[in-house]
Amino acid sequence: MHERLVLFSGRAHRELAVEIAGYLGLELGAVSLADFPDGEISCQLNENVRGRDVFLIQPTGPPVNDNLMELLVMIDACVRASAERITTVIPYFGYARQDRKDAGRVPITAKLVANLITKAGAGRVVTMDLHAAQIQGFFDVPVDHLYAARTLDEYFKSLEIPEDELVIISPDEGSIKRALAHQNNLGGQLAIVDKRRTSATETRQANLIGGPIEGKVALLFDDMISTAGSIVGAAEVAKQHGAREIYVSGTHAVFCGKAIERLRDAPIKEVVVTNSLPIATMIDKFRVVSVAPLLGEAIRRIHRNDSVSGLFG
Repeated sequence: MHERLVLFSGRAHRELAVEIAGYLGLELGAVSLADFPDGEISCQLNENVRGRDVFLIQPTGPPVNDNLMELLVMIDACVRASAERITTVIPYFGYARQDRKDAGRVPITAKLVANLITKAGAGRVVTMDLHAAQIQGFFDVPVDHLYAARTLDEYFKSLEIPEDELVIISPDEGSIKRALAHQNNLGGQLAIVDKRRTSATETRQANLIGGPIEGKVALLFDDMISTAGSIVGAAEVAKQHGAREIYVSGTHAVFCGKAIERLRDAPIKEVVVTNSLPIATMIDKFRVVSVAPLLGEAIRRIHRNDSVSGLFG
């Protein structure tokens, strides 16, 4: 396997790439990445990739534009160096929020980015917990859409919370399917927070559907925590309805704006996230679980042309 498989990492999250390489028993491929004085990205592969199976590891989180462009530049370098197959491993897929036209004269950026990646030369995409699962269909190449639910649930199982004291809360109507998947794995009751969006950055949490949750341990799951307004609002609703302890979990720790302050001051015992993105600021209530084994195993199976479907649960 090691003779033809090459892993490269961009600068977005090298620590995760190193961990994935370690899982596979490999060293990361040598690549020189730098910025020209005007901000353009310079890239040179420092080892032979001709006829090799290349995997490029690069989440496109903040700064989104820089990380996305760097990924495209790396793809082009591999194409021009005659790599046999190029797979982009994008743990966090940026520009995913705009996945449809919900107003007049707006773009569908998820489709635009999918086009950029495929036109640049990627032959396959590995990603995780897309903001909307239908984004897979925007690509004209195979997409392996992984889920961090199993990894996150293993952490919560380790806390040994009795099922009769557990309630899984969906922070909005759009996350019900995700909450049901966690409930099937962890047990407990299900409740839903009625969320109303007032602007692109502001939401309002009104009612709690389901329950009762008084005296119970509440687990709130979302795909990403960005400004933390929605998830903190949902946590406050849970607290108002008598939850004894509140845990918040998100696959992607985007943490922009006032997210850190909101999470720190909220009635939350722990914030459990994955390392799909680097976390610049850590506070005591943050717990990070690694998705490197999940991504590493996907890379192993893809390289060997084995089935990846067992990882989708």
